[in-house]
Amino acid sequence: MEAAIATNGKQRVQKIAVVTGANKGIGLETVKQLASEGITVVLTARNEKRGMEARDLLHKKGLTNVIFHKLDVLDPISIHSLATFIKNKFGCLDILVNNAAASGTIVDEERLRALNIDPETWLSGKAVNMIQEVITTNYETSELCLNTNYYGVKRVTQALLPLLNLSSTGARIVNVSSLRSELRRIRSEELRNELNDIETLTEEKLDGIVERFMQDLKENRLEEGGWSLMLPAYSISKATLNAYTRILARKYPKMVINCVHPGYVNTDLNWHTGPLPVEEGAKGPVTCALLPHEGPTCCYFDQTQVAPF
Repeated sequence: MEAAIATNGKQRVQKIAVVTGANKGIGLETVKQLASEGITVVLTARNEKRGMEARDLLHKKGLTNVIFHKLDVLDPISIHSLATFIKNKFGCLDILVNNAAASGTIVDEERLRALNIDPETWLSGKAVNMIQEVITTNYETSELCLNTNYYGVKRVTQALLPLLNLSSTGARIVNVSSLRSELRRIRSEELRNELNDIETLTEEKLDGIVERFMQDLKENRLEEGGWSLMLPAYSISKATLNAYTRILARKYPKMVINCVHPGYVNTDLNWHTGPLPVEEGAKGPVTCALLPHEGPTCCYFDQTQVAPF
């Protein structure tokens, strides 16, 4: 929304943003950087206590334009509550940053740290054989991962689209993705082509791909199915998220809609294996959130630069 707020006798335009999964890490830093630009930011988190503590931390830094609202992206009632709050308080929405995510794994962090894998080995995917005994994937963790990273984004976005449509300058949607999403990292050429065929992609097809992945996982057929073996659930959750981003961008050409790999950042999600600080990690999402009306849109950003899907 754009609310006119008086400042020194003059009026300026006030934008409204929502950031999901924002009580720590890249999400919290994204809130901080957007709020520092004068944007009113709704910081959301599943845990109310941690979310309010994060809000209070930013208030102490002088960013009193940060508001907290509880949000569990797995819970339709919680999502509806957020949408109702924004509608009643602001009337519409300008920026949505879908940042909430789950890793889809069970990790022995002590043994993982003992392996001392360097960032380049992680980034290249060469760590896949090294981590098999310390990072495991099962059906339940994968289901949670996809329900958060893919279906959760869809639920939140669909609930907030009516409010985003009311933005007077054209809304921005930013889906926080990952290097693991990149199509070249998927072993199956057929699956790569399917996810890259923007002319025929639909949400139903993406849902079908997720269902195939879960079936292959259940039957221990990930290798035969051509799926990524490095963090498989997380990888396909982000690859389908990127594809969903492209579908959305084509459907809503008046909005600027992109996905972004924030970089290999030191966060809880990657067990603090990344070398980059959160300040660097937030630059990509913030850049996408503040893009001009003319775009680019329907793109994948590697940090602050457009890159191939």
